Amino acid sequence: MVPLLLVLLLALILFGAGFAVKVLWWIAIAVLVVWLLGFVMRSTSAGGGRGRWYRW
Repeated sequence: MVPLLLVLLLALILFGAGFAVKVLWWIAIAVLVVWLLGFVMRSTSAGGGRGRWYRW
């Protein structure tokens, strides 16, 4: 009975980790798209140069 419970627990942990990694990949792709859009659509400054689109 104990080995069966250990196998089920291992399967649950691996499934949870796989789901979390898949969610993190989707979040990373969304952040990359937002960053690329901000990089492409940044406004020009008064001097004619390209300004930063973020405020760090």
